[in-house]
Amino acid sequence: MSVAITVRDVPDQVRGELAARAARAGQSLQEYVKGLLVEQVSKPSADDWMAQVRGRVNSTGSQLSAESILAARDADRA
Repeated sequence: MSVAITVRDVPDQVRGELAARAARAGQSLQEYVKGLLVEQVSKPSADDWMAQVRGRVNSTGSQLSAESILAARDADRA
């Protein structure tokens, strides 16, 4: 089930730019903004991502130094 969201006090310039981008994409403003919102929440925030990374490191106990990461990267390029 979907819900309606109202965003108030959007500056005219922002609304105009969103409408122009929607038109270039062949979409209505509503479709375009909905796509932006769906895309935004499909990725974790930087804070959530870092918490996931820290959780994995803590659960595995593994830690790699920057030097070992760069050495592995360089070995793959050779």
